Amino acid sequence: MKYSCSGVILSGGLNTRFAGKEKALMRIGNKQIFDRIYDVFKDIFDEIILVSNHPLRYLGWDVFIGSDVFSARCSLTGVHAGLFYSKNPYTFFTACDTPFLNRNLIDTLVGSIESGIDVVIPQTSKGLEPLCAVYSDRCIKPVEQSLGQNQFKIQSFFPRVKIKKIPEAILREKDPDLVSFYNINSPGDLDLAEKMIKLK
Repeated sequence: MKYSCSGVILSGGLNTRFAGKEKALMRIGNKQIFDRIYDVFKDIFDEIILVSNHPLRYLGWDVFIGSDVFSARCSLTGVHAGLFYSKNPYTFFTACDTPFLNRNLIDTLVGSIESGIDVVIPQTSKGLEPLCAVYSDRCIKPVEQSLGQNQFKIQSFFPRVKIKKIPEAILREKDPDLVSFYNINSPGDLDLAEKMIKLK
């Protein structure tokens, strides 16, 4: 079953620790990270959006590709762009470097959408996970306000919207090791991800 909800993959980082190489196109277990995310998304969402400033690299996938609307290079501009292009009232977001994104966890987040709630977000002992969360189209104006005030952290607009936090205990029922939140920030992270794949 596909939800009436868009899925957005953010690929706007500078990738400085990888000499400019696109993290999403790196392979883990002989499969590109982007393919791993796409294969999860395609069975869930009726619309898949990629936010990227390098669209030509992704023409081989059946996704809508859009670039940032605001010029600031930060995750919040990516969230804004995803909401701007989304055709649905709710949109799930993930970063392009999360190779172990768990479908059951996404189902739990999307299934927790309710009237009047603007953000459905995981909360673990490490804090909130704003790049594995659902945002409503009502967030776009508060996001624009934050960007206009040079407040570039995603959570900067949270005080202006209604948030539903999904606790760690519920998240672990679907993703026991919380690997959905594991992302590739360095070559060391990539090496560890390869070891994790082999243990599966």
